[in-house]
Amino acid sequence: MQAKDLRIVFMGTPDLASHILQSIVDHGYRVVAVVTAPDRPAGRGRNMQQPPVKQYALRKKIPVLQPENLKAPEFIEALQVYKSDLQVVVAFRMLPEAVWSMPVLGCFNLHASLLPDYRGAAPINWVIINGEKETGVSTFMIDHQIDTGNILLQKKIPIEVYETAGSLHEKIKEAGAPLVIDTIEALAKGTVKPVQQDQLMGDDMILKKAPKIYKEDCRIRWDSPCKDVVNHIHGLSPHPGAFCEVSINESEYASLKIFSATPQISSHDHTPGTLLTDHKTFLRFPTPDGFVKVLELQMAGKKRMKTTELLRGMRFIFSQAR
Repeated sequence: MQAKDLRIVFMGTPDLASHILQSIVDHGYRVVAVVTAPDRPAGRGRNMQQPPVKQYALRKKIPVLQPENLKAPEFIEALQVYKSDLQVVVAFRMLPEAVWSMPVLGCFNLHASLLPDYRGAAPINWVIINGEKETGVSTFMIDHQIDTGNILLQKKIPIEVYETAGSLHEKIKEAGAPLVIDTIEALAKGTVKPVQQDQLMGDDMILKKAPKIYKEDCRIRWDSPCKDVVNHIHGLSPHPGAFCEVSINESEYASLKIFSATPQISSHDHTPGTLLTDHKTFLRFPTPDGFVKVLELQMAGKKRMKTTELLRGMRFIFSQAR
């Protein structure tokens, strides 16, 4: 079968998925339907907001399914109507077998890591938090377990010094789109040889994981080495954001999110987490082996700004962050 003749159902929700969907459509493939998350209230007004994938699909007049329950018989029946040859999944929920086993050519997923490492919900964040120098994108066939299916294609992506999750996300978008196109073509032509992930794992290999990130994972630990703290900050920038709490007067603390910083390895006698500033040009925190110089930050209730901007309008009491 020619790739352009395939009946493709696309599944995804966020901006990353919308970008991949657009690439598939722009390359002339037949997307007969999309499956995405239900509309949700968002913003201060709590107005209902459509997922980016739905917004794009409606502009292109592609039918949209938004099931709350992927196992619901009515959803399975609605999906069967589209008689898909292939399903493409990007940033979506775990699928039941009744869904992923439906197409003749199966169902493949784009994952933002070089599998089998960094299986899980937040690979873009964790590769930076862990100080990796390289990551990538992988396409793999979906099976019963999360992110464990046979790998189809992969592409490596270098991680730059002081890379943030936000900038790496853009690299993933740009590398992921052509990899998905190549995977569609290879599956249609039968030229790809799926590789079991177990074959890529040595006997003593310990897999690195990428679990969902919770609020407490975002709290900065100033007793860690300064390079680790900076990796943690950049791995959570811009979302959800690494934070600590600092004193703004003798009795009040406020949350401080940090988006960009640099490590300065140096010996000193300060207690880790002590806020140091000249109130004009710098704000930094000691760690056991040096300092973390803060470049961009956001105080609770204020906009994101450079350190010098914030210092012009606020004075800190020198105290311990927590």
